[in-house]
Amino acid sequence: MSKVKVGLIQIHCGEFIEQNIQKTIEKIKETVNKGAQIVCLQELFSSQYFPQTVSVENYDLAEDVDSGALAEMGELAKELGIVLIVPFYERAGAGIYFNSAAVFDADGECLGITRKNHIPDGPQYHEKYYFVPGNTGYPVYETAYGKIGVGICWDEWFPEVARILSLQGAEILFYPSAIGSEPDHPEISTRPSWEKAISAHGISNGVFVAATNRVGQEKDMNFYGGSFISDTLGNILASLDDEEGIIVQEIDLKEIEKTRNILQFFRDRRVDTYDPILQKEMLPTPSPSKKGTNKGLSCSNENRLQWKKSSMAST
Repeated sequence: MSKVKVGLIQIHCGEFIEQNIQKTIEKIKETVNKGAQIVCLQELFSSQYFPQTVSVENYDLAEDVDSGALAEMGELAKELGIVLIVPFYERAGAGIYFNSAAVFDADGECLGITRKNHIPDGPQYHEKYYFVPGNTGYPVYETAYGKIGVGICWDEWFPEVARILSLQGAEILFYPSAIGSEPDHPEISTRPSWEKAISAHGISNGVFVAATNRVGQEKDMNFYGGSFISDTLGNILASLDDEEGIIVQEIDLKEIEKTRNILQFFRDRRVDTYDPILQKEMLPTPSPSKKGTNKGLSCSNENRLQWKKSSMAST
């Protein structure tokens, strides 16, 4: 089976968790009625985006992996015969919390959990207070309807995540998100950049991309929605604007091989030259300069030569 229907759900979250869950379940059933076989929910789907503020009380929103809400989603996946990606706030232990996503197969089995690796921090995105950086790596799940990988929100901006998932055989990259207004730059909308950056992963890896976002006003933030599905050439196949809704889009996984036979990025990769990408930074280390001189970067060429020599030696 090469053709599969992908469903995304984009809703506005209210203050009451149970209402958000019930609304989401209704939307899941709506996507299934339209033929969806793999359904992805938005990041932290059951609550409003609480990292807008710092409050110790918000730790109470976290749940164990064997919680009733997740069990209910597993049963729903089994009942409907779908693969279901469920992002949630995970309590792993006392004082240890992750931003996670559980992946349920069409028989209701939990195939595993992906924990968000890249944790942002900025005005009204205070995620470092709430989430420990993920320790699950970048797993790929072989589901009833294809091989999928998951990157959670900030992860979606990093090309390394998409490449690692694709190298492991992922055919569809899912990116549950919670992104909207930039409080310190109210004149800027990152939505066009968000769509371009994420859909571009499909081009450079020859895979399908499905990104889902929340929408609407939550306290001081407005989430712009814009959920979409793109193909192996980065073309947007279906999308939503700034309203609640669902997407159901059929894709043909055979397009992956067709695209990679044209754009041979995997064949032509030079992994022997990529050592610098594993460094946090490679900027020249300045040496102290004397007052009134311009010799502060005198060691930069030496640093570059040293790296070139070590790189050549490794080959």
